[in-house]
Amino acid sequence: MKFEKLGNVFPVIRNGANIKQDKVADGYPITRIETIADGTVDLSRVGYASIHDESFSDFYLQENDILMSHINSVSHLGKVALVNSINEKVIHGMNLLCLKADESKVHPMYSFYFLKSPIFRSKIKRITKKSVNQASFNISNLKEIEIPLPPLPDQLHIANLLSKAENLIAQRKESIRLLDEFLKSTFLEMFCDNPETEEWDEVKFEELAEKKKASMRSGPFGSSLLHGEFTETGDVKVLGIDNVVTNRFTWKKNRCITSEKFKELKRYQVFPNDVLISIMATLGRTAVVPKDIPLCINSKHLAAITLNKEIANPYFVAYAFHSHPLIVRQMSNNVKGAIMDGLNLTIIRKIKLKQPPIELQNKFGEVFEKTEVLKTHYQQSLQELENLYGSLSQKAFRGELEIKKATAV
Repeated sequence: MKFEKLGNVFPVIRNGANIKQDKVADGYPITRIETIADGTVDLSRVGYASIHDESFSDFYLQENDILMSHINSVSHLGKVALVNSINEKVIHGMNLLCLKADESKVHPMYSFYFLKSPIFRSKIKRITKKSVNQASFNISNLKEIEIPLPPLPDQLHIANLLSKAENLIAQRKESIRLLDEFLKSTFLEMFCDNPETEEWDEVKFEELAEKKKASMRSGPFGSSLLHGEFTETGDVKVLGIDNVVTNRFTWKKNRCITSEKFKELKRYQVFPNDVLISIMATLGRTAVVPKDIPLCINSKHLAAITLNKEIANPYFVAYAFHSHPLIVRQMSNNVKGAIMDGLNLTIIRKIKLKQPPIELQNKFGEVFEKTEVLKTHYQQSLQELENLYGSLSQKAFRGELEIKKATAV
């Protein structure tokens, strides 16, 4: 496989028109950095300058142009989007580069996938210059980066292969999103739009907890090592915000203490079906402790609630805490955006909600668990597809993919 510099493959690599944009959505749209934030050309995230004439016709986007972010935060630097089927005049604005391919050398879709690849992004890092608030690279250095160029038919095959894998990834993500939407709509229908809610008693969170000492508690530790107390392996695990950040229980970092240390901290133990609530940083995220949890304690970043199972279902309580409009309003009024102060047990104890019949709560709990089983399956499948895409991309752009033997995804 031969390699050529981008400057030889893209005869045009240029910045956009320097136009002062205003807040009035009038005239031809003008691209901004935000226009390609999601990896596509999003015409809902453009600027305007009341331009109606053809004074910037040289900067209209053309089919198969590639837009690239060259002034941005480090994580977004080098992000690209392919211009495809835009049936209106759109002006290429400042702070995005426009790359126009020599299609006798490179297929636009192939070059687009190369520019999205980790291999290219690693090359961008080498030419990046960082400043206080952003990073950038210049066109001269970009032109020196080499792109692998198999024959055009092979380029098309690689592009199609990666496109199919990408479409499958998008479909899997959409399936996960729809499951989340289904669960949300089910919750609102059962507990917010239900006319029977007027007959339900209003209770405080503390009334749902078991009537015993320390049924609502936070832990003794922060999320980082404290005087060498935490190790990656040990007899007892310590839970933190990372275990609840997605509003479902997920194993992340390993934080452990010894059995001897646990004897001092046994009062912070968490139990199966406890509800965990993040009370610092990402406030109000929740999760239900799984039934097969090993011996664990919580950290000071989490509140743990052991519920009275006769009146409260943990999946209902956990979901209500971050999604019930009544609770969300109370959270907003009490916390007032004070991220550093966070939540505390006093606030949580006094939060009010309408208490549905336990039978209805349990019905939602069953729906939640079944939905989570499907979601876990889809997420595992998504991870496998993303791994496959990454492997195909690496092999393709290192010249290791045998085209004749490659099969469609």
